[in-house]
Amino acid sequence: MAGETDEALLDIGEVARRSGLAPSALRFYERKGLIEPAARNGLRRAYRPETLDRLGLIGCARDAGFTLAEISAFLGARPSDTALRDRMAAKEREVDARVRQLTRLRDSLRHASVCDHDPLVECPDFKRAIRNVSPR
Repeated sequence: MAGETDEALLDIGEVARRSGLAPSALRFYERKGLIEPAARNGLRRAYRPETLDRLGLIGCARDAGFTLAEISAFLGARPSDTALRDRMAAKEREVDARVRQLTRLRDSLRHASVCDHDPLVECPDFKRAIRNVSPR
């Protein structure tokens, strides 16, 4: 932290505003070891700007279904951690399956938005598309 000015740091409120997370979530992530403050401005935490990038990665990983424990392991991963790499590869396959499922759902909704079958739920194309949405 030598040479770092207070202006380069972001107050917890600013990090919360920019990340869309509540300050309590930031403190929770801190307790879990996912982020760390660089300093304190009085009683308030201050973070390096790179913390926003880390929070973006954490949010993306959570959206993809990673647990906080998995995210923590990923953040500390080294090239030699083959077990973690295997878990990441398995998670990649899960995410890919979810993307395929969501693509099928999107296509079903796209059809439903223009279909003129009455009633819509009896449309053979819609029924077939909905059947294809369930995970495989």
